[in-house]
Amino acid sequence: MLQNAAQTYQTNQVTTATPAELTLMLYNGAIKFIKQAKASLEERNFVKTHESLLKVQHIIYELMSSLKKDYPIAHQFDRMYDYMLRRTVEANMRKDMEILTEVEGLLVEFRDTWKEAMVLAKSQG
Repeated sequence: MLQNAAQTYQTNQVTTATPAELTLMLYNGAIKFIKQAKASLEERNFVKTHESLLKVQHIIYELMSSLKKDYPIAHQFDRMYDYMLRRTVEANMRKDMEILTEVEGLLVEFRDTWKEAMVLAKSQG
């Protein structure tokens, strides 16, 4: 019953979120799953590491597909997302904690910048 309530809350949160809030949720999800991948890698649970990294990769693909290509900065974001995606695949193949830490840092930086932009947009609108 508690699980259903949590799922209902989460579904409502997603369906009522603005595009900016959805992007923030994607960043938070990617960070959560990369942390899970790192923890699984430390435990040498390679199956769980792989599963978590696939989730990160799917989120990065979603971020890439949500870019509005008519803005010049979108191409820079696309290149960075592509880089993170390739590094995540490489980390998965090599079971490399250092690469995961690098990608996590980039995701945190993107997320924090996005949050700042959301605050600025609210204060101006």
